[in-house]
Amino acid sequence: MAGSAIRTEGLTKRFGQVVAVDGLDLDVRQGEIFGFLGPNGAGKSTTIRLLLGLVRPTAGKAWVMGVPAGDVERSHRHVGYVAGDVAVWPQLTGLETLTYLGHLSGHVDVPFRDELIERLRFDPGLRARSYSKGNRQKLALIAALMTRPDVLLLDEPTSGLDPLMEAEFQALAREAAGRGQTVFLSSHILDEAQDVCHRVAILRAGRLAEVAELEELRGLGGTVLEAIADGPLPDLAGVPGVTGVEAVDGGVRVSITGSPSPALARLSTVPLVRLRSHEPTLEEIFLSYYEAEK
Repeated sequence: MAGSAIRTEGLTKRFGQVVAVDGLDLDVRQGEIFGFLGPNGAGKSTTIRLLLGLVRPTAGKAWVMGVPAGDVERSHRHVGYVAGDVAVWPQLTGLETLTYLGHLSGHVDVPFRDELIERLRFDPGLRARSYSKGNRQKLALIAALMTRPDVLLLDEPTSGLDPLMEAEFQALAREAAGRGQTVFLSSHILDEAQDVCHRVAILRAGRLAEVAELEELRGLGGTVLEAIADGPLPDLAGVPGVTGVEAVDGGVRVSITGSPSPALARLSTVPLVRLRSHEPTLEEIFLSYYEAEK
């Protein structure tokens, strides 16, 4: 079994009275793509800064490839990082930026860097001040990937990318994991995590709500029924197993835990035009954790 690439024990960060990260216990394996999910303000970026040693924890500990996160001289040798808001040196070209960052790291795979430039359709000859948000994101991704680090810490890595480049990023992430690299993917874009991650963590107000394989999460989420009727639908409140009812165009979307039979029996009392069942999407599971707090 692969060892730990990232590990935290009771990791906590407070800013005055605000608790940004609260008692975080994580164990991310080498060679996996790990989704770290939550809305803005959930504590995702603060966690990454703690892993990078950019801020000190109020309590708890963190390790990257077995090295304490606070020992940045050693831990950063294992890490490639993409920030949530990419800043560049405006006077340098893309290639000059990559060359400079390569000299800092000391171990760039230049042929791979050039392959990344081509695959991400990045123009390295322009000055960075002329780059769009998407091109700044490409620059950051190339800089992080070109050193082939053991751990990629990616904070909203596809922000500003078009769908074609998002797909290319997902291919690159899968290839990195296939080589044994760990991809720690912080995101609020649930489709992205659903398509590429092996496991996901759901972060809620700085605390872990769940860590599981995608299939395990879907099992926890039960069944989703979508019913369209020729007329008013029956009241499903109080039906055993029904955990949520959401109106959709012409019908309802019903979330169910356990047997769907009671809900189906209630729905069968009206003429149905269409009835469809499916496993919950990651978005539906994700929202259920937040709605439970309301």
